[in-house]
Amino acid sequence: MSEDLIDYAAWGERFFATAVTAERVLAGVNVLAGRPIDVGPLGVGPGRIAKVRASGTIGTASGERVAAEPVTFHVDLPVTLAFTIDLGMDRQHFDAEIGVPLVIAARGRSDLAIVLEVTPPRAAQVSVRLKAQGLRASLTSKAANVEGELRRFVATYVAKELEQPYVRQATVIDVRAAVERAAAGLGPREDSAIADEVTGDLPAAMEAELEHTAQLFLEEE
Repeated sequence: MSEDLIDYAAWGERFFATAVTAERVLAGVNVLAGRPIDVGPLGVGPGRIAKVRASGTIGTASGERVAAEPVTFHVDLPVTLAFTIDLGMDRQHFDAEIGVPLVIAARGRSDLAIVLEVTPPRAAQVSVRLKAQGLRASLTSKAANVEGELRRFVATYVAKELEQPYVRQATVIDVRAAVERAAAGLGPREDSAIADEVTGDLPAAMEAELEHTAQLFLEEE
């Protein structure tokens, strides 16, 4: 038994590795999955004459653990968009597949919670795969720098969403509360059948024990 004992530091390291898995981290990030994105109108190109409108959704994140101290994950958050560039006399249509990289580090907090710190990406880190519907649309996208505008917009949008209360709540693992719930489940509940049986039998058991002890005392006398 004693050979299985480890010090607090080693125990804490193993606990973090067990509690903060890729599955739990992705579950926290994926509260964003399915969130709609509505862009525009955004002015793009020379003089901001062209107007961009877009709509899409955030997809399901994927990722993996990349470091142990602190426990760190690289996560890719996909975004799909369908959008239109309005040139006034003409409209061009595009589809975009966007990858948003996130760096997530697990930190210990003084109240025994584990906090997942999410570093939002810079616009330059966002990847954009743009599919223009037609040659004219392709030429228009290059002239208007659509990819650059999308990178800036999506990076800003994701950063704002990460500050929302529902995301912050999903990225906190309340260890103290989990321990307290587990401890509460060790004994029978007051309203359970087991509790009624135990408390009902207790006076009779105590009385029998007292009688037995008294009898032994009299016999010795």
